[in-house]
Formats: sequence, structure tokens, C-alpha cells
Amino acid sequence: MWDLADPFAAARAEPGALLGDFGGEAIALILRYKEVRSAASDWQTFSSDTPFRVPIPSEEASRRVRQLPIETDPPQHTAFRALLQPLFSRPRQPEMIAKIEALVADMLDAVASRASFDVINDFAFPLQTKALALLLGVPMSEAAEWQGWGIQVLQGAEHSGTAVEDYVHRQLDRAEATPGDDFFSLLVRAAIDGRRLTRDEMLGYALLAFAGGRDTVISTTAFAMAHLASAPDDRKKIRDNGNLVRNAVEEVVRVVSPLTMIGRTCTHGQRIHAIDVAAGQRVALCWASANRDPDVFEDPLAVKFDRSRNAHVGFGAGHHMCLGASHARLVLRSVISALCSRDINMQILDMAAHYEEWPAYRRQTGYRTLLMSISDVAGRGITPGRDGEGDR
Repeated sequence: MWDLADPFAAARAEPGALLGDFGGEAIALILRYKEVRSAASDWQTFSSDTPFRVPIPSEEASRRVRQLPIETDPPQHTAFRALLQPLFSRPRQPEMIAKIEALVADMLDAVASRASFDVINDFAFPLQTKALALLLGVPMSEAAEWQGWGIQVLQGAEHSGTAVEDYVHRQLDRAEATPGDDFFSLLVRAAIDGRRLTRDEMLGYALLAFAGGRDTVISTTAFAMAHLASAPDDRKKIRDNGNLVRNAVEEVVRVVSPLTMIGRTCTHGQRIHAIDVAAGQRVALCWASANRDPDVFEDPLAVKFDRSRNAHVGFGAGHHMCLGASHARLVLRSVISALCSRDINMQILDMAAHYEEWPAYRRQTGYRTLLMSISDVAGRGITPGRDGEGDR
């Protein structure tokens, strides 16, 4: 159902790090949980202030501006991050929670009316874009254009990021002419150090908003649905005890670890276990390995929706903790809650895994195909309060 193999287990145990080749660049992967968390907090040694080089592989060829705030260090990072706090606090507000829950219910009932549906293209991908439209405060119709960019927004020769940039510039022009309460209006009004943001800075924020949580939300949503289809006992646990849904969300993120690693640049020479790293070279904080560390997680290869004190690093750690974590949690929580709210039929009809492959490792990060069917045993809508065609 999901390949739970841990490709980092041997190297994590001994010597504790792994040297990998990523497009011709040698990068040392920090693998152990405590060391990953420590490095994530030590920005003086492991810097993010390196445009295009925080993602692995680097993105010089796919964009021309620094992504904000992720490609900065404190204290600059603190100021850049604070600008977005009003926006990313919305998922904690009752109004936004209700909107996301209603969106999920509508979309699940829509796919439940079909004999089968592709979880990625018919549900998880459109859900991610529509939920983002709600978060950013823009019309839901915008999501259709965003879907046209593909799941990997800044990758692929068909657009090389230009379609996204053109879209963002149009929205910023609109916000400057007629500002509102949306993400783009927030950017054109924002000031830092007593000055307005430059257009490139606005673009850097927008590129991260569109690319940062896209495939990660899709992968975790798809895994949650596949797991619930194959583990009816877990559905019943949540149906009997709704408080478990938050534990389930954290376990899904830990297991999937949709972002395998993130890059940092060493400010001075380092020895990462047996690997010498020169000043200016990159290392990787390997979230996926840390989330399988048996010194922290008992039975780490098992999926336990009732796992307690799940201090995973699936959303990162330190001052660069994912800004969109609350939004991703809300989306995932809404999906799991809706699918567990009543006894429904869930079947996996076909699946094919998607693997991330490099010379140093191979791990599943999603699905290329996930064909499913879902239905209520009585032919009703699958979410509460939607018991007939007239309610859809």
C-alpha cells in the first residue's frame, strides 16, 4: 500500500551521515533526529541565506528571485516571516475551519457519486488548490488556473516558472489598483524596515506560497485516503473517538515525510561524522530519516494513528518551521474526519507508487496512480447532513 522501507536506516546507525550525489553536487545528509533538530536551529553554522540553494536540487534554473522568508536567516528572516503571520493564522479561525470542512465534504460527495476516481487528479490536487484559494482570500475560480501549472510548480520545461510569475504580476497589479483583503493586497501594503516590499520580494513570497505546500499536501492527503481504505479498524477508532484525528494527522505527516530533506550552506568548515564539509558547501537536514529514528519513535515503520507525543519534523524544525503547517493540518484533519464520520465503503482499485530516486537512496513520496471508489452503504452522501441528492 505504501513502501514503509527506511533507506537511511543503515547509514543513520553507523556512521550517522550519508554522502549523496545530487545532480553532480556532493551533499552530506544529516540523518539522526537530535542532530537534525540541532542543525535546524543553528543558523549561524547552517545558513539558509543562500538564494536558490535551500531546495535540493537547487533551483537556479527554474526561478530568478529569492523565496521568502525561507531563504533568509535571522534577524532578517524574523521580520520577513512576521509579515505573513496574519494570513497564516487564518486556519485557526472558526470561519476558515468551517470553509475548509465544507469544501472537503462537497468534494468527497462529488467523487463518491462516481464508480471510481483518481485520488490525485480528481481529489487531492484540486482540493489543494481550492483550499489555498480560501487561505489566500482569492476567488475559488483562480484554482483552475493554478492546476494548469502542474503539481511541481517550478519544475518542467513547459513553463520554467514563467506562467506562475506572469500570474503573480497580474495579481499584484490588480491589488495595487484595487486593494482588498487577499494575499496579494497584503503584499502590496506590506512594509519592512520602514520601506515597502520590492516587486521581486513580493514575487518571492508568492512563489513559496504556490510551490511550497503543493505536492506535500497532495501526497499526505493521498496516503491518508489509501491508508483509511486499507485499515477500516483505524477508521472505526477515529469514528469512536474523534479526538484521535489530530494524532492521525501527525502520524500521516511523520510517515509520509513528503519533503525528504532541505538544504543548508555551511558558513565554515564542518565534520559531519566521517564527512568533511568545506565552508560554502551544502548539507541536508534529512527530515525523512529523522522521522524514522528508532531512538525517538517506537516501532517507527508502523502506522499508528494513536501514537502519542509524536514530535516529528515533517513540517521542519527551528525558526524555519513551515508557515503553512496549520493550513495543511486543517486540510488533512478535515479529510480524515469526513472519511471516518460514518461507516462507508472504501476500495483501492489500482495504484502505482511514485519514488524519489537518487544514487544515495530511493523512497516513496507519493503515488503516480491511486484509483479508488468510496460510497455509503445506503447510497447516501458520505458526509454527515448530506443524505440525498438534494443536499449536494
